[in-house]
Amino acid sequence: MGKSTAVRRDIWFRSAKEEGYRARSAYKLLQLDEQFRLFDRVERCVDLCAAPGVVQIEGDITKTSTAEQIISHFKGRLADLVVCDGAPDVTGLHDLDEFVQAQLLLAALNITLHVLRPGGTFVAKIFRGRDVTLLYDQLRCFFDRVTCAKPRSSRNSSMEAFVVCEGFREGFSPDLTKPLLDFSYSTADAPLTPSGAANDVKGAMRFIAPFVACGDLSGFDSETHYPLLSDNIAPEPLQAPTAPAYREYFELKRSGALTTPHP
Repeated sequence: MGKSTAVRRDIWFRSAKEEGYRARSAYKLLQLDEQFRLFDRVERCVDLCAAPGVVQIEGDITKTSTAEQIISHFKGRLADLVVCDGAPDVTGLHDLDEFVQAQLLLAALNITLHVLRPGGTFVAKIFRGRDVTLLYDQLRCFFDRVTCAKPRSSRNSSMEAFVVCEGFREGFSPDLTKPLLDFSYSTADAPLTPSGAANDVKGAMRFIAPFVACGDLSGFDSETHYPLLSDNIAPEPLQAPTAPAYREYFELKRSGALTTPHP
């Protein structure tokens, strides 16, 4: 089955095909870069949960061996930027989808702590919900700045956003054999409080990350269908079907082998 008509009429979907991008999600990354300058002075980048790229490493992001393969590819050096656009198959049950996405993000953070250099940046997709502030608290343990960003090309009706974590802190020794933050939460203690924090607060923490909209806000709206651009004439398809069902009918009709019976 092909993509639905609504998806094909989406301005970002069509623009991606016309400009040669693999998917409409390329614009989300471009708009995040406009806001945060993600690629400035970046020499080594890791894209977790990606489609095949320039160099593909097939492995489990929860395993130490995968982190070692990445570092080996960088000849012992650490990455400047780690990006994760992975997401589970959504069920429509928002609480469940948010929880599963948060677990995927923590798995991505686990391996990021192994391969990211101090001061580096981590960007990952999140689903915003009522408990998302706890996720921000956890990320703040490892990064100086945490921002929630919504690119213009991301649909307003979607829970999707991106968390941009800048300034990776030194002094933490990761261990993939012990899942990150895998413990029972308690208000009696605050293991998430970064050591040396200005206010070493004990108890449950809630950090409200600043929210920014990325991309040109006067540009296309991802949820709007736009009229045809010239003379109301439909453009040629971006990718014609390889074997349309009507091809045989037209070939027979042109050759005269097919006649239309009179009623």
